[in-house]
Amino acid sequence: MKLKKVKLSAVLLLVSAIILLAGCSNKESAEAAAGKEGLKKLVIAEPLHYTGYLPLYVAQREGYFAEEGLEVEMLQATGGTHVTSVVSGDAWGVIGGPESNALANTGNSDPIISVSNVVNRANVYLMAKKGTAPPGSSDEELKAFLQDKKINAGRHGGTPNLLTQYLLLELGLDPQKDVRLLEPADGSTVVAMVQQGAADIANGAEPQISDGMDKGVWDEPFYKFHDMGDYAYSVLSVKKSTLEKDPETVQKAVNAVVKALKAIQEDKTMAMKVLKAEFPTLSDTAAQAALDRAYEDKLWSPDGIISEEALDKDMNVMIKTGIYKGEYTYDGLVDMQFVKKTAEK
Repeated sequence: MKLKKVKLSAVLLLVSAIILLAGCSNKESAEAAAGKEGLKKLVIAEPLHYTGYLPLYVAQREGYFAEEGLEVEMLQATGGTHVTSVVSGDAWGVIGGPESNALANTGNSDPIISVSNVVNRANVYLMAKKGTAPPGSSDEELKAFLQDKKINAGRHGGTPNLLTQYLLLELGLDPQKDVRLLEPADGSTVVAMVQQGAADIANGAEPQISDGMDKGVWDEPFYKFHDMGDYAYSVLSVKKSTLEKDPETVQKAVNAVVKALKAIQEDKTMAMKVLKAEFPTLSDTAAQAALDRAYEDKLWSPDGIISEEALDKDMNVMIKTGIYKGEYTYDGLVDMQFVKKTAEK
């Protein structure tokens, strides 16, 4: 009888423990959910998911946004809608070129302003079908090679497209007559179009470059626009009304981005971990090649500063290609107050 009582007591104790643990687990889950619910949710639009935006993915996955009380969702908006999604209010901010903002700001009473640099090089490369690259890189050799070629230049009005046209003009070629420009809105078609013979040359960036090399579509790029030096290629931007009405949130977002820019320079192991998480289909070889290229080409801004020189190069490409015919000012497109405050911390 005593034995039965002991067994019964043990069972009751075990049940109580299970209930208590379940209660603790539920409480912890509730607290975690409540903590996440307490974060301010922001949507940042991106024109394409690619390795150049790795600092933003680092800020997400390493908790830098969360440390600032923010929960950030990246929204892929192709075909130039990454900018219009901010204008319409579907996204809080956008990662992309300030020249796209300049186009959208024409006649817009609430212009889009750039608040932090991210990609400070012209992150565009030209690749030719495997075995067909030009013999050299002189202007004469490039001009002869590009003449009459089918070039996947990317979306009309996008920076890769404009840089391709800019190079053609610099070489003395007419982009509308001397080559055949292909301008698909979907940037993910870069590798497939050359692979299928629809294009002889493609412009692109990582992970497309390494993906194409992995598949034997092309070899190393034969032309690299990053040689232009500092170039405001992809920056974080928000509407002017956001700066005025909610500067605190803008400051928090910039704090996280600048922290990620510094972290990515200091911790390559962490950078690779995030890159693999964001691009799980990349082979280890391609992922390493993509990261090596980013560091070698000094892709990312070290501090978030958008210099006047970097903006001018971007806008000069727009003006030379005739896409942008208006005037612009640095202060009309860029506001560095938040990056400067981050540097003071």
